[in-house]
Amino acid sequence: MKTYNWIKGLALMLALACLSAQANADPLRIFAAASLQGPLDAIAEHYDVNSTVSYGGSGTLARQVSLGAPADIVILANKTWADWLLDEGHTETPARPILSNRLVLIAPNGTTAFDQMDGATLRTALGDGRLAMGQHQSVPGGIYAKAWLTHLGAWENLRPHLAETENVRAALALVARKETPLGIVYASDAQASGQVGVVWTIPAEQHPQILYHAVALSPSGQAFLDHLTQHTAPFVAAGFVALP
Repeated sequence: MKTYNWIKGLALMLALACLSAQANADPLRIFAAASLQGPLDAIAEHYDVNSTVSYGGSGTLARQVSLGAPADIVILANKTWADWLLDEGHTETPARPILSNRLVLIAPNGTTAFDQMDGATLRTALGDGRLAMGQHQSVPGGIYAKAWLTHLGAWENLRPHLAETENVRAALALVARKETPLGIVYASDAQASGQVGVVWTIPAEQHPQILYHAVALSPSGQAFLDHLTQHTAPFVAAGFVALP
């Protein structure tokens, strides 16, 4: 009987030790483009693994990973930074496209929408103000915005009148606070704010296709990526575009 009780006690201690180890295990570490905030929070909250999500500009996140920041998965707003991680040897896993989006021109609520758009119209609408957008050399939203402005033939004329930010959500905030009269953001960003309205939907053919790419950096990151690709409904509801 004593032997049985000892074995039973040992089994209980081992079970408790396993539960304690699981409780104290490092959480799943997700790095994600700032524009994903909201729907990604909801998906991570209902995932069966404890997780933390760090948001930022795609270029900033990629550089942080390259410098050794601990991450299990990184989700970026274009393929360029994902390819850079692969080319620099920080991952051996090719990036997987998971979502798309649309680019829109926004203004504070109550601003009349445009019925046509060209470079002169945009410059006149700015007046003495600035056009908010992501930094055009490193932020994917800014890269897409520059491509659109270049398509309009307005890039060189408007470049001195830009308010460039570290991510698209920061550009959204400038317009929401009426610090700038116009901004270029993703449709999902505009939908997330009750303080701005879309005054022009930018045709998709006037800039490179917007594609979010994810790179798994660990087995737990790969498991979450597999889960993510099967649960895109929260993203679609938030204004993103599901891939075929």
